[in-house]
Order: sequence, then structure tokens, then C-alpha cells
Amino acid sequence: MENHCPVTLDTAGQDVHAEAERIRENGPVARVELPGGVLAWSVTGYEEAKKVLSDSRISKDPQKWPAFTSGEIPSNWPLIGWLLMDNMTTNDDPDHMRLRKLVSRAFTPRRVEDTRPLIEKTVHDLLDQLEEAGPDEVVDLKGRFATPLPARVICEMFGVPESARNAVLRGAGVNVTTSISGDEAEANVEKWHEELYELAEIKRRTPGDDLTSVVLAAREDDGTRLTDEEMVGTLHLMLGAGSETLMNALSHAVLALLSQPEQRELLEAGQISWDDVIEETLRVQAPVAQLPLRFATDDIEVGGVVINKGDPVLMGFAAVGRDPDVHGASAAEFDATRTDKTHLSFGHGSHFCLGAPLARLELRIALPALFARFPDLSLGVRPDELEPQGTFIMNGHSALPVRLGSPVPASI
Repeated sequence: MENHCPVTLDTAGQDVHAEAERIRENGPVARVELPGGVLAWSVTGYEEAKKVLSDSRISKDPQKWPAFTSGEIPSNWPLIGWLLMDNMTTNDDPDHMRLRKLVSRAFTPRRVEDTRPLIEKTVHDLLDQLEEAGPDEVVDLKGRFATPLPARVICEMFGVPESARNAVLRGAGVNVTTSISGDEAEANVEKWHEELYELAEIKRRTPGDDLTSVVLAAREDDGTRLTDEEMVGTLHLMLGAGSETLMNALSHAVLALLSQPEQRELLEAGQISWDDVIEETLRVQAPVAQLPLRFATDDIEVGGVVINKGDPVLMGFAAVGRDPDVHGASAAEFDATRTDKTHLSFGHGSHFCLGAPLARLELRIALPALFARFPDLSLGVRPDELEPQGTFIMNGHSALPVRLGSPVPASI
């Protein structure tokens, strides 16, 4: 059986969950239409996603996409940024493993734990700044806390100078925005590439105690190192994924607790833990809605359809965590008491996210600190009044208006 009724993905990302359910109605692997009329497959089923993510016949290399290599996909295609990065997420083995091995030296358990003081300081600095607002003033918690926290942490870790931070983070934000024109996307790739190349050059000339310098200095056993293009591509990945995804996870966790007071009461009573809140948030509100792109290198049967050789594939992570075949009729509901919080929000298989331990650590530090400092925190608007982020790639809101209430003095 093959589905011939593709769901056209909404470039404005007005309701990624409703869209995901429309896709799921056509099966766990179903046709979608990308900008420019490009047909692809979206995987929304949990078991099907695990199969696709671990199948060596599904490539991450854009050179395995005939439409791209033949020139059918123009240089100003709105998603062109996802095809031009040269890093471990756009390579297959053996290059993928070579790049992952080099980059993983920046994410050892020791190096992740070493970031704890940086995360704690950043969290408390941001909370101090929030205290400047009045208790009844409506402030954007996403803009003033959830966004700058991971941005500052990842920029500090990779030694991005203050003067360059707005530029490199702007590039990451534009890259996940699907409502821009193709010309804007093409210009962003070029500009972002230049900015990150300049950063890499600075670190080559004057290495420091930062992860960019660590990755630049990393060598394979045979002496090979990252090429300039691979280094720039790696910075694309780390700075983008390290900021864009965590801000949505943090915002969604806060929103869940503020919009479902009974869950917050369970947390305060010790009946659920912060880890329960974090994992349930990652399950029901995967930070990435539709991750581009993978490419079939052979005809592959999965989920009752045949993905033909050369077809592009997206991972519908926002739907995967809500698969009713795994989580039942309540799959779309946030319930941190549920025993099974199975999700694939950090991926699966060889491309599992290297930054997952860092993301969890940031969430474990930020969430308790926020609610301890502002115990009367409340939403400034109804949940249905929140505006979407403006993309079908990410799952988030453009802002999270809250009232902070009276702060409790910081303990550290």
C-alpha cells in the first residue's frame, strides 16, 4: 500500500501537533510535501522510527539524493541549509564515525559535568535579571530565560566571543525557520558559514580552553583532523542544536507545570521528580517536530509502504513520542506520573544526539532553580493564546508570557 495523498507541511508551523496527527492518519510512514513541491516521507510511528533511524539504507548524506546532486533542487531551496552542512549528521560511516569520534571528545561525561558551575551561574544570573520585573508584570520567559540560557552556555563552552554571539545564533535561528524565502535561506547559509569560518580561524590562531579548540586539536589515530569545512559544519550543528532545541524543551516543561497545576502539586509533594517532568516533556513535546533530512539508498518497505530509492525522509519526532500504539489513548497528554515515558527525542542508533547528557543537565539545574526563585510563577495568557514559533521543523512557541510573582531570595 502506498499513500498518494501527501500532507503539505505548513511553513508557518501554526499547529505542528494537529499536522502530525493528519499525517499519522495516513499511516506511520506517510507522504508529505515540502516547500517547492518536493515530495518526502514523514515517519510518525515509534517502531517505524526506530527502524528507519537504524537502517543503513537510509542515508544522512545529501549526495545520496539524486534530486539534489542533479541540480533539480535549486541553491535557493528554503531548506538548503540542511543540505550544505558538512558534519557528522550529514555523513554516513565511515566518515560519520570518524567525525563523531573527534567531536565526542568535547562531550565526555567529565566535560559535561565540568559545565555544571557555568550552567548554575548562568541560571542564577538570568534569574537575578528577571527579578528586575515587577511581580505582576507580564514578561516573556522564553525570551529572557529559556532562550539565553542554552545560548550562553553553548557559546561559553565553544569559546564564541561576545561580539560574535548574536550573529552565529541568528544564523541558527534562521536555519530552522521554514517561513522564509529561498533567497533568504541561501543568503543565511552563506553569511552563517562566513561567520563560523572566522570563529574557527580565530581558534586555530589562538586556541584556548574551550571546546572549539578541543575539537580543532583532536586527531584521529592516523593523524587526520577535521577539515575547515567539517569544522564549520560541526559548529553549525553544535551551536544550532545546543541552543534551539533546549529552549523549546525548557519552555514546554514550564508551560506544562503552569497549565496543569495538579502536576506541579505532585512535584512539590515529592510524588514525581524533576526527571519525571523532563522525560515526559521530551516525550510529549519533542523539541524538534520534523527533522530533515534522510535519503533512501534502496527501496525499503516500512510501515506498510515502500520508500523508493532516492526519496527524502523526515523524522516526525513530535508525533513519535505521542504514538498511541506505545502510550495509549492518553499519548497526547502530559502526565509525569506515567510509568512509560519512552521517546526518541534525542534520536536513536548511530546518530543519537551527543549533547543529550548536557541538555538533561541544563534542564535539571534550570527548572528547580526557576520555580524555587519564583514559586508564584503563573501564565500571563491562556495556553491557547500562545503563538507558534513559525516553523514546521521545531516544536515551540514564539514567546512564553508569564507573571513571575514575588521572588524568593537566591540560596546561592
